[in-house]
Amino acid sequence: MNCPIVEAGGGRAGVPALSIIVPTLNERGNIEPTVAALDRALRGIAWEVVFVDDDSHDGTAEAVMALAHGDPRVRLLRRLGRRGLSSACIDGVLATTTPAFVVMDADLQHDPDLIPHLLEALDTADLAIGSRYMAGGDGTALGARRGIASRAATMLSRLVLRQPVSDPMSGFFAMRRAQFDEVAPRLSGIGFKILLDILVSARPPLRVAELPFRFRPRHAGDSKLSAGIVAEYLLLLIEKLCAGIVPARYLLFSAVGGIGLLVHLAVLAVAVDWRLPFAVAQALSTWVAMTNNFFLNNYLTYADKRRRGWNIVTGLATFYLICSIGAIANVGIANAIYTQWSVWWQAGLAGALVGSVWNYAVSAIYTWRR
Repeated sequence: MNCPIVEAGGGRAGVPALSIIVPTLNERGNIEPTVAALDRALRGIAWEVVFVDDDSHDGTAEAVMALAHGDPRVRLLRRLGRRGLSSACIDGVLATTTPAFVVMDADLQHDPDLIPHLLEALDTADLAIGSRYMAGGDGTALGARRGIASRAATMLSRLVLRQPVSDPMSGFFAMRRAQFDEVAPRLSGIGFKILLDILVSARPPLRVAELPFRFRPRHAGDSKLSAGIVAEYLLLLIEKLCAGIVPARYLLFSAVGGIGLLVHLAVLAVAVDWRLPFAVAQALSTWVAMTNNFFLNNYLTYADKRRRGWNIVTGLATFYLICSIGAIANVGIANAIYTQWSVWWQAGLAGALVGSVWNYAVSAIYTWRR
């Protein structure tokens, strides 16, 4: 195999020339088979594998440590209180020193036998992608639901991509470390599509090579696809479309606030129809709307920092307090502007904006802090 970038980067005894970054969340059953497959595929290459585990609860980290005790090529980077494939990949790469790295999943849907070919492509490219959708590739193992979602996500990616790539949603690619270091400060780290983040954030565009591969059935465990992951993908697109001027998370937080307003009005209408005193009806609808906003934000806007278990109770309490202060600020600012200029819609908009920014900024610090 001719891999100049890897051959130039090491190969001395005990010194890896290639790092394989494998983000994990509850993948215990896949750890040993993944290392065995890498061992078979990468003979003749000095490599290391870095499993970046988001505090799995099935013993994934323990399985990695058990292998690492007998194999110095196996490393574990365990993250506490953090979630997200993209940020896991970034942390994993930054924890290595090799001239090239590969990102792949832990479920063996990505065939390690393709890695040497991806590395060869780096002789003339900055980034080599395993593609399911170019001629010779096969993504049928995704299944109908995930296949449709993947195709839809690929179409949406055209909104932000500046170069033709057949599979920007791929989670299987190799990259030169020098080029990654250049683009890393501009990465958002949002969601599960680190490759798209890299492609869109690179200035100038990277030299890209694509190689077809067959996406295989999952070896063990369950798919992580969920509504939260879809929301995080949309967050990434919004962030890149706005060029970072307005935080994508704030836009989603505001959208949730809009839904909360509709919930507030619906509950208020029902309460008034039940002939409750208006003050009681208003308080009830406000409480329901704030509760709705907390759980939507916890599931969508802050999916990577989601509160779980008893932490939901303390998070909800801080959210109630923050939004109550935000409501007071909203009314105070709006009243002051209306008194000065007597334009009701400008006053209302200004008050709502101040309240929204307050709620977003303070809840990010206290309710969804890492």
